[in-house]
Amino acid sequence: MPTPPEWLRKRIHITEQIEAMQQLLTDLGLHTVCESARCPNIAECFGQGIATFMILGDVCTRDCRFCAVNSGTPLPMDSNEPHRVAQAVQRLNLSYVVITSVTRDDLPDGGAKHFAETIHQIRTVMPQTAIEVLIPDFQGSRGVLQTVVEAQPEVLGHNVETVPSLYRTVRLQAKYARSLKLLELVKKLDPRIYTKSGLMLGLGESKEEIISVLEDLRETGCDILTLGQYLQPSKTHLEVKRFVPPEEFQEYETAAVQLGFLAVAAGPFVRSSYRAGELWEKARGG
Repeated sequence: MPTPPEWLRKRIHITEQIEAMQQLLTDLGLHTVCESARCPNIAECFGQGIATFMILGDVCTRDCRFCAVNSGTPLPMDSNEPHRVAQAVQRLNLSYVVITSVTRDDLPDGGAKHFAETIHQIRTVMPQTAIEVLIPDFQGSRGVLQTVVEAQPEVLGHNVETVPSLYRTVRLQAKYARSLKLLELVKKLDPRIYTKSGLMLGLGESKEEIISVLEDLRETGCDILTLGQYLQPSKTHLEVKRFVPPEEFQEYETAAVQLGFLAVAAGPFVRSSYRAGELWEKARGG
């Protein structure tokens, strides 16, 4: 693996705000993708009182080779979890919140009703809060996806993660075409919802392949895009093939804007929900 460059060094300072966030999550028995996926921005976001909540437990039924989230056999679904997420949103007084999940192929609806109930619970106590959901592919089921769409989140995200040629290496249980179809279907079911997707770079993809994926995403009507550097979470995960320099990320951001994306974030530390509220505001013209 290549040596990490200087621009990937990030200082972490433990503050009272971070400790307070961790205590809140413990008190409410909630998971965050920030912790489970070992996000490099966790100190920054927790320090600002922001977290991406991960519902449906913390064990995924898929085993993607880039992801630090535990995989295996999940525990039964916790029906009180949506209420506790809403409590957290209320206590943190969030104006924008991102809800994601592990993939639950063991559930008949993949957890779609759980997503919808979480949205409903947040709306009940914090009606002014804008909600973004980052969902799995639900195995391509239109009916299951419709359950989440009908709950009317402001933004619905689903990441393609990488280029098609790397799917068999990076995310064997997923299908590129299925992910594109899901994003396209959201727009058909409710064109008012902003759609969002993201890619990790540095896994061996070419520049031409990246641009091709951006073109495919725009054809689905995708509004918001994130591009970030893949970082190996442990020695058992895929190695980084290349560290993409910041100026190259800027090139992709420029290309994405020219293709028609309404809001784009591209850079080494960018992740799916990084500064998500700002991207949504930009996409809607704010």
